[in-house]
Amino acid sequence: MANTAHLFRRQSSRDLIQQATVRSLDELELRELRSRLVRAENGSQNVVYGATNQAFISDDDPPMARILDIGPSGTGPPGKEARKLAMQASIVSQQQQEAAIAERPEDERESWDSKWTFLLATIGYAVGLGNVWRFPYLAQKNGGGAFLVPYFVMLLLQGLPIFYLELAIGQRLRKGAIGVWHEVSAYLGGIGISSAFVSYIVALYYNTIIAWCLIYLLHSFETPLPWAECPKRLFKNFTYDIEPECVVSSPTKYYWYRETLQVSPSVNEPEEINYTVALALITAWSLVYLCMVQGITESSKIVYITAIFPYVVLIIFFFRGITLKGASDGIAHLFTPRWESILEPVVWLEAGTQIFFSLGLAFGGLIAFSSYNPANNNCYRDALVVSVTNCSTSMFAGVVVFSVIGFKATSIYDSCVEERSEMIRQNKSHDLLPVCDLQKELENSASGTGLAFIIFTEAINQFPAAQLWAVLFFLMLFTLGIDSQFGTLEGVSTSLMDMKLFPNVPKEMITGALCMSCCVLSLCFANGAGSYIFQLMDSFAGSYTLLIIAFFECIGVSYIYGLKRFADDIELMTGSRPSLYWMLCWKYISPIAMITILVASFLELASEGSSYPGWNALTGTTDQLEWPHWCIVVAILLILVSILWIPGVAILRLCGINVIEDSEPAWFPSAELRDVHGIVPHEPTDIEISLFCIRADGSEGLCCPIYGPREQPLDEEE
Repeated sequence: MANTAHLFRRQSSRDLIQQATVRSLDELELRELRSRLVRAENGSQNVVYGATNQAFISDDDPPMARILDIGPSGTGPPGKEARKLAMQASIVSQQQQEAAIAERPEDERESWDSKWTFLLATIGYAVGLGNVWRFPYLAQKNGGGAFLVPYFVMLLLQGLPIFYLELAIGQRLRKGAIGVWHEVSAYLGGIGISSAFVSYIVALYYNTIIAWCLIYLLHSFETPLPWAECPKRLFKNFTYDIEPECVVSSPTKYYWYRETLQVSPSVNEPEEINYTVALALITAWSLVYLCMVQGITESSKIVYITAIFPYVVLIIFFFRGITLKGASDGIAHLFTPRWESILEPVVWLEAGTQIFFSLGLAFGGLIAFSSYNPANNNCYRDALVVSVTNCSTSMFAGVVVFSVIGFKATSIYDSCVEERSEMIRQNKSHDLLPVCDLQKELENSASGTGLAFIIFTEAINQFPAAQLWAVLFFLMLFTLGIDSQFGTLEGVSTSLMDMKLFPNVPKEMITGALCMSCCVLSLCFANGAGSYIFQLMDSFAGSYTLLIIAFFECIGVSYIYGLKRFADDIELMTGSRPSLYWMLCWKYISPIAMITILVASFLELASEGSSYPGWNALTGTTDQLEWPHWCIVVAILLILVSILWIPGVAILRLCGINVIEDSEPAWFPSAELRDVHGIVPHEPTDIEISLFCIRADGSEGLCCPIYGPREQPLDEEE
């Protein structure tokens, strides 16, 4: 009896030890999975953040194949006990695995070195010059505080959904824009090529702004500032007098149009080469190349500077601006609501357009950036953080800009009142008395380059230590522009790498060739008509094309890739499924909003035409001039050269011509993510079935054929 009890105790102890061992292996397995999937929040130096981590090794690797329960013949999982043995073997042979990884070919993508680098790079890409000099102008023009209603409505219906879509699809498929859309469907590869062409064209003229900022930054160290007073002119009788053209305009306008741009009367008269702008363009492109040549893994210090410095300067200008006389009048003018304006369709049109372009959608840069993230990065949170930061920056910049504009308007108003009082004391005729109107002065604020290089510089002239404020302001504009330029060109270079057009050429040389070609072509802006050509490209090349590209992105995800499949992917990556709201936006609301904006834009263009401000030297002002016929042809070509790739690639594919070579999908750790997040197969709800026409086999109604094998259901993989 004692022996029996002893044997029973030994057996029970053996069972307990075995159960404890199994539990320990389960916990060890989960920890191993979590360790190989780098946490997105981890920014420590001893962890490889992105795709070079072990979690991104191909399934064909023998050590990883054992961990994922793939037998020698690939027939499926060999059983729980074998899995435990495989886990033990993988842990014991960790050093051998690392050695094998080191010997693998260098075909993995680059990766961000930390979460903060990615966030700052994306914020720097999204937050650009338009936040500083376009949003404040649009707000005060379209109802002040009332403009915020359509602005945030369009953010929720259009901006955020597409931003979220691009981050998610890039992180899931782990390729640039061309590779992503070609993998969604071989007939949709033209979307990526169109994004690359638009990015190239926009980068071509966007860097011209950076060149102008460099010119002003260099001259900001002069005492006095060269735009603070009118220059003197030597006449034929060897006498000096103030430049008449500057007298009828203003020192800031004269310096901008005559000294910097050396502007001609119209776009048809290019006149002479502007060597100052040409040298600034070469310098600007050299700086862009030097910042990009190391790749995103080595550019963290540059990203930290270019993304953070503009906020430092904005905060400094904020505290300076609110202490100025008249600042409260300027801020009140910006945000005082005029509710009747929100009933005008053009206000909603401009709000949607501003949201769309300020977030940098459809350029391919966001897809490229997110493709360097770990597979378990929370792209949903990133989309919210970057979008809210972008819009908050716009409003904060509006406060800063209009506090300075209020100071400038108040100074002009006070001078007018003093002049009027002096004329009254001299008994001047009332017909000769100037009309002083503070609100009129506040409404004279300009947008775009006029706001930065004319109005703001005029206000800075009246600051104590004006040189310091000028240096800070133009250095801020430079950093705002150059980090947006990084993202724009990154979309082009990543697409070229994914297409493998130059398989034996390193990315550094491809980036150098891109910058060199852009530098040569951008010299067309270095003449008297260069600023007019800039306005032509800015008005047409980067507006309608981006709306069309984003529309097809929503169509590709919602009707070809499949919303259910896309939602499953997001659940794998983030651990939570996108809500019904996002799915409705991707399939219905956002495409309708973009089509509406596009149609309204074309109708407005057809009814009102398009013009550009030409400099009139006699009056010292700009006159609205009609674009000549050759400019209209160029504008149409700029649109078509980008958009025609979308139908063109599809037609050529139907004819058996492959513009984009097929490639293997990037490896994605579906099984590991499923285990880490504890995901079970999602059964579509009745609402999802009704809204998205999801069938019993998982396919969706109103969907085009899906090319390439769909991912197997989760229960079949288990």
